[in-house]
Amino acid sequence: MSERITAADVAKVARLARLDVTPEQIDRMTSQLDGMLEHFADIDALDLSDVTPMTQPYPLVNVFRPDVVRPGLDRAEVLAAAPAAEDGRFRVPPIIGLEG
Repeated sequence: MSERITAADVAKVARLARLDVTPEQIDRMTSQLDGMLEHFADIDALDLSDVTPMTQPYPLVNVFRPDVVRPGLDRAEVLAAAPAAEDGRFRVPPIIGLEG
């Protein structure tokens, strides 16, 4: 296997993402992710010192509308439609606390 990423790394990320994956899928994902990391390493090895950084390959024009203050939704109405609310906020189940 790879030195860059291990099956244990992939299994841990899958568990954190709450994905139910089989050992065969973990092996396949490990191989695929290793291939991607190898490609990134190839890119990192390129001499790009003479390449001008850019954010887009062609010029863009801002097509957004101007910011205009508008009234928002009524808090009480929104919270009334929520499955659970507490102290003026949405109540959601905790997701922190996974071991590892």
